[in-house]
Amino acid sequence: MPIAKLNYEKRKDPLWMIIISIVIGSILMVYPIAYEASGWRPSLMLMIMLFWILYQPVWCGVWFAFGMGLFVDLLLDAPFGLNALSFVFIAFATRYFIRERRILTFGNSWVIAVIAIVTHIIFLWISQTIAGTHFSIARHWQPVLTSIVTWPLVYYCLHKWRI
Repeated sequence: MPIAKLNYEKRKDPLWMIIISIVIGSILMVYPIAYEASGWRPSLMLMIMLFWILYQPVWCGVWFAFGMGLFVDLLLDAPFGLNALSFVFIAFATRYFIRERRILTFGNSWVIAVIAIVTHIIFLWISQTIAGTHFSIARHWQPVLTSIVTWPLVYYCLHKWRI
């Protein structure tokens, strides 16, 4: 047997893992928990979208982010298109700024995730302030912290499926 055949590892399609991760993430986003703990719920769907945008750019792009954002709007009963616009903005910026960088270490992806999470909250704050809706930054710092701390768990659960 040639050496090239021994070292060849067949890559699996990530489609089923993408679907499973979205289903699990959506269940965890709407699963009822105590009121005191609900403020600490991380933005799992944002992190799942960001992971697939970073590590499966062939499969997941800006349209994937748009669909995920609309799905999150429906899940959370948010104004339709609010999370979709934020997700598209984050996906486009992420793809634009890392287009030359194909080797992403865990540390680099964590920094990108922190920037994306903070950008998402700032975008929600700006858009809801423009719309005249009350938006309290004091109430939204908790999900930012838990999302930043949860990124390694999301990465660990999905890293087998990266390119």
